[in-house]
Amino acid sequence: MAFRQKPVEEQVIVITGASSGIGLATAHAFRARRARGLVLVARNEEALRSIADELSGGRTYAIAVAADVSRHEDLERVANMAIDTFGGFDTWVNDAAVALYGSVAEIPMKDQRQLFDINYWGVVDGSMIAADHLRHNGGTIVNVGSVLSERAMILQTQYSASKHAVKAFTDGLRMELESQGAPVSVTLIKPSSIDTPYVEHARNYLDRETAVPPPAYDPHLVAKAIVFAAEHRRREITIGFGGWVIGAMGKVAPRLVDKAMEWTGHGSQTTDHPERPAMRDNLYQAREDGDIYSSLPGEPRKTSLLLEAQLHPFLSAAILAGIAAGVAALFVTPWMVGARRPRREVRRRPISRYQHTIRRSGNGHDKHTFGPGHVSQRVASEGRSQPRH
Repeated sequence: MAFRQKPVEEQVIVITGASSGIGLATAHAFRARRARGLVLVARNEEALRSIADELSGGRTYAIAVAADVSRHEDLERVANMAIDTFGGFDTWVNDAAVALYGSVAEIPMKDQRQLFDINYWGVVDGSMIAADHLRHNGGTIVNVGSVLSERAMILQTQYSASKHAVKAFTDGLRMELESQGAPVSVTLIKPSSIDTPYVEHARNYLDRETAVPPPAYDPHLVAKAIVFAAEHRRREITIGFGGWVIGAMGKVAPRLVDKAMEWTGHGSQTTDHPERPAMRDNLYQAREDGDIYSSLPGEPRKTSLLLEAQLHPFLSAAILAGIAAGVAALFVTPWMVGARRPRREVRRRPISRYQHTIRRSGNGHDKHTFGPGHVSQRVASEGRSQPRH
């Protein structure tokens, strides 16, 4: 069913994982667009209330709902709070996630199940609750996956598997809603390495502090993509060319990427930089929150041409066409000019009346002749043979 997504200024948005990182950056981005209402969801109630107070003002009113997305009843309470406070919601963003670093053999199965309860089942529950509400009035579901939805990362096997599952679920939900004619847009957001407290919140089984593989991108780029998806139907949006390349290469040359990760995986995901211990390990309970960025050194990339190309495909196509035309003019035009240049006429010397020529004789033999006026010097022996009597 065709439907029109509301402008952000008229929307109420539910954001899970809103107390830090991408979720917090997204809340700020919706606030900057003067969204009507924000329903901020996370386990850290204290940090969440402080954020809600900060973002409330002007046309925007934000409320904090402490909830654990691995608990179905908590998510139902979130939806009810949005309905009671604002009369409903227009966009639901499933962003909450946790991480594990370590080899599969070392990580207890209990931890692996807990990660899936949050990263996968939290998205499933949130999406189904959102779909039940949005199918009546229309709206958007945004699921935050990862470029690891396409390519598993060594030492983050469980996280990669959960994001693969999120992608499959998101694709299946989109098809079912479309087949039912439900006025619901479903978008999968796939960030590359993002500079957030994700690495500090992770439970770590490695021998060093954790990091994301370079290059790292600014979380506000992901927030920009999420806000865009709230107003425009998009199937998927990928942030960061670096992560996209890894996914593409994984399809073309999977064994080569396997080996590259085996050689560089540990070094690219660890650091000697001391991280904030109060943030470490939020697998089972909330830890320190309230920051968009990690404490790791270095500036993240503030731009992503790949993202801009996806948000503005027609403009990008026009720019590429212009570049192609410029290249064609640079290389093809000189060749065309050379091809069209008239050939210089070659003046032929007139043939002398005494110039040696070749005359074709009727019997098929060629005879050398000379011009008119030539007196034959043929000797008698060169004459026609006479018959013998």
